[in-house]
Amino acid sequence: MTDSTNKEIGRQPSPYFGYLTKALGTLGSIATTMLGLLFITFVIGRVMPIDPIIAVLGERASKEAYDAMYIEMGLDKPVIIQFLNYIWDVVRGDFGMSLLNARPVVDDIIRVFPATLELATIGTMIGVVLGVPLGVVAAVNRGTWIDQIARVIALVGYSMPIFWLGLVGLLVFYGILGWVGGPGRIGIFYVDLVPTVTGLILVDSIIDGQWDVFWDAVSHIILPASLLGYYSLAYISRMTRSFMLEQMGAEYIITARVKGMSEWAVIWRHAFANIKVPLITVIALSYANLLEGSVLTEIIFAWPGIGSYITTALLSADMNAVLGGTVVVGLLFVCLNIFSDLLYKFFDPRAK
Repeated sequence: MTDSTNKEIGRQPSPYFGYLTKALGTLGSIATTMLGLLFITFVIGRVMPIDPIIAVLGERASKEAYDAMYIEMGLDKPVIIQFLNYIWDVVRGDFGMSLLNARPVVDDIIRVFPATLELATIGTMIGVVLGVPLGVVAAVNRGTWIDQIARVIALVGYSMPIFWLGLVGLLVFYGILGWVGGPGRIGIFYVDLVPTVTGLILVDSIIDGQWDVFWDAVSHIILPASLLGYYSLAYISRMTRSFMLEQMGAEYIITARVKGMSEWAVIWRHAFANIKVPLITVIALSYANLLEGSVLTEIIFAWPGIGSYITTALLSADMNAVLGGTVVVGLLFVCLNIFSDLLYKFFDPRAK
């Protein structure tokens, strides 16, 4: 080996340098996204036709009290300084005080978010468990009555307003049949019987061994989670069908069949294996949509989650709570995107 070859080999960058560059790029994109989100929420808080001082002190506040609160809230400073102070407060986890209950907004979010997390997680699990096989079966049987039924199921899930399905579900399964629990997260009799550990009532009841509380919570969550799962199923099954149809027409599928490979192996070991990566994005987006888009479901079922919390705060002109919840939801989207990128590398070595 010549000296020039040795020099060329010595100049090759370390693989750790590439990892560091990717990590810094990811952190930079996260910071940019969150900065944009904070800017948008800051602007919304300023352009809303709501006087934050009047919202705190009331309409009968004196001019002296109004001016003192104006200075205390930092509204006398330049807008850029106000924005920088807002960023600093959010970074420290300070979203201000709620006007509804005079408690820190971050404490309220910590209290209500587990309810939404539990509801959206079960809904996504239902959507994945049923939606992925439905999409695969529809693609394999393209053009048949099976495919038509699967497409109708997805179409109904997209077309029907979720608040209408919720009201009908409550009327039929709770009001008439009595198969499920009513509105709320748990029956009144079981409130505060289980100590809060994770905030997830199903998990906390199992930890405490309160199985009667667990089954009561299941009866309350099954209907709203099924509705969200149906909405998720419609999206996931349609995208799975589309991905599978693209793969089923590929040359490697034809080659596998010519070699005598079983149809099960062709579908699941080859075609489905190649759609796992884009399917991860679909599932992650569906999960994120349920986390932030379950407002109507939470309102109909009186579910004490972050969606109903933000809605109540908005109707009450509690902008600190609205903006705090918005920032948390935006952060969830960013985290789920990062998580899906990590799963890419796990399922597809070419992404490394």
